[in-house]
Amino acid sequence: RACPSQPPMAPPNAPPPEAVDLVEYLNEAWTPYHAVLASCKRLMAAGFEEISERDSWSDSLRPGGKYFFTRNMSAVCAFAVGKKHKPGSGFVIIGAHTDSPCPKLKPKTKAANETFLQVRVQNYGGGLWYTWFDRDLGVAGRVLVNRRDAGGNVTPTHELVRVDRPVMRISSLAIHLDRTLNDGFKVNFQSHMAPIIADEVQRALGGGGDSNDDDSKRRKTTKDKDSSSKHCPVLLELFAEHLNCDPADILDFECQLCDTQKSAIGGARNEYVFSGRLDNLQSCHASLCALIRASSDSSLEDEHLTRMMVHYDHEEVGSDSAQGAGSSMTEDALRRITRALAGADGANDLDDLDARARRASFVVSADMAHAVHPNYSDKHEPGHRPRFGAGVVIKHNANQRYATDAITGWLFREIGERYANVPVQEFVVRSDLGCGSTIGPTLSTNTGIRTVDVGAPQLSMHSVREMCSAKDVKHAVDHYAAVYEKFGQLDATLVVDGRIGNLCRECK
Repeated sequence: RACPSQPPMAPPNAPPPEAVDLVEYLNEAWTPYHAVLASCKRLMAAGFEEISERDSWSDSLRPGGKYFFTRNMSAVCAFAVGKKHKPGSGFVIIGAHTDSPCPKLKPKTKAANETFLQVRVQNYGGGLWYTWFDRDLGVAGRVLVNRRDAGGNVTPTHELVRVDRPVMRISSLAIHLDRTLNDGFKVNFQSHMAPIIADEVQRALGGGGDSNDDDSKRRKTTKDKDSSSKHCPVLLELFAEHLNCDPADILDFECQLCDTQKSAIGGARNEYVFSGRLDNLQSCHASLCALIRASSDSSLEDEHLTRMMVHYDHEEVGSDSAQGAGSSMTEDALRRITRALAGADGANDLDDLDARARRASFVVSADMAHAVHPNYSDKHEPGHRPRFGAGVVIKHNANQRYATDAITGWLFREIGERYANVPVQEFVVRSDLGCGSTIGPTLSTNTGIRTVDVGAPQLSMHSVREMCSAKDVKHAVDHYAAVYEKFGQLDATLVVDGRIGNLCRECK
């Protein structure tokens, strides 16, 4: 007898538009440089004006204006000034980071072994390196290129490159050759992680075929020889093909390996986002969308604060760089904005204005959080197990690995629940496990501004492919937008400092 027909399947649930837009953003943002470019394109489309740290801002900034600048092309700061700004008004800042753990190309990439041409790489950050094995890998980053104009003049240019087809692979060892692999494989980055890029080693290295021709050798310039001694020609040819230049015109580059599998909406009901680099590009995207939403003319009409977004580089390796959260980037921006908006009347009181502005400010350090894993739920503290779809997570640590305290945690939680109507979760690491850190403690230490550490929950953090909830993408955007728009209103209701006399009165 024929089996009864199955009932028709319900159409898949449509994911939130914010999650769909995140996927598009992730597919553009392969590296910190590409992430900054993707953010800047959206900022310009929203009416933000590009400014430069090399120029004077004194005559450029005005209440109601919207601006952005980049540093090193791997960090970006954008801000919208409230139309009712007064000298000494504070800032509402959401910070995130553009970098993720990955294999980065070494200064000299040329390597060969057993008829294979390979590329030398070094580990950046603390990745789950075994997940990079047997993936179809491309390469992306920035390149310095000599460009010639119509008159033959040569000028070095800074350009981005993305080879988005599978050109490399880190192959695993067959189980037949090591039966202990499933008992625990420890990755030795130096020995195991050099990807294969091509074969025919002798020809690719210039050691065979026509390369023995004397005339050919004489035509080579010193630069050609230096370049070919550092990098295999096939790699330079790949870059040249995508940049439409001659390989000899490539001066230098900073590039990394990237998984070519596209970011996607996943799950039986489209409830997840599958992607690399969710840590921490999901936070970059959410803060970007929130700032754009909170920078409309109507939203800025009654605002006296400046709403700011800063995406830093190098968080995964400690934030200590000119474009990291440990740099002067934030403080430089705060001082220069305060000075430019103070005008002639405040020129003699800038230190006081800067100090007052910081006391009235608030920083949200947005970095992804650890969702409870169904197969490893014992790794989480009971009662502090962030779940998918249950909102942004507030992170706590008594030893200041996170910057959250009772005041900043309440402010963030109250804004989400009261104004954004979104759920909020709490996280603290188990007492018998180590705790990671974020840009939060660094920013609060350098600026003296109240700070809260938060992030959307995800699984597979630091894997080549991670996952998060599509619902939490929307939760994050809604929550961060409410922080921009409602912090000043809520902060005015809570007095902590400057009223100590109220605590000294006798109880009655």
